[in-house]
Amino acid sequence: AVDGVSLEAQQAKITAWCLSNDTELAGVFVDAGISGKRSDNRPQLQAALDAVCKSKGVLVVYSLSRLARSTKDTIGISERLEKSGADLVSLSEKLDTTSAAGKMVFRLMAVLAEFERDQISERTRCGLAFKRSQGKRVSRKIPFGFDIAADGDTLIENAQEQSALTMIQDLRATGLTLRAISAELTTRGIKTKEGHTEWQHSMVGKLLSRAA
Repeated sequence: AVDGVSLEAQQAKITAWCLSNDTELAGVFVDAGISGKRSDNRPQLQAALDAVCKSKGVLVVYSLSRLARSTKDTIGISERLEKSGADLVSLSEKLDTTSAAGKMVFRLMAVLAEFERDQISERTRCGLAFKRSQGKRVSRKIPFGFDIAADGDTLIENAQEQSALTMIQDLRATGLTLRAISAELTTRGIKTKEGHTEWQHSMVGKLLSRAA
């Protein structure tokens, strides 16, 4: 609303596209004065997406920068439109998913977004695995069997909890069910990481999975 191309100029170009492409202009949605940094706090954008997805129509924007300022939001909007059978036209970038070439670009954006998500996930897994191998904490929650060192990052073994872990593994090796093991821990008054004496079988299962 305050920089770049005026709202009136943007609307004029959108109207012209609709006329030249024999497309009915069903509505104009304007988030005047609201930052495009995020898409989830722009009520008119959300209303436009709801309307175009419901009608399987075409969302026409002056430029992708007016649609969203982040690649993540742009891709998210594109994926939402594609799933609903709606199309996207961005006049500045000449992106038009009503055409075969435009659909190719549209799908390429989705593939690149998925690739980026997979890369982030892979880097995260590798990073966490490395921290575990170095005896470092990987989350805010300190795992059962360990305490946190003075540096706030290094894990050090908790002798009492390590003994409980060994007992859990031994009981499992004898064929006891998770419920039976949790009942035994409760009977013996062994405390959970949170200081409780009542154990749930799901907690036992997670500890065994982590130790496997």
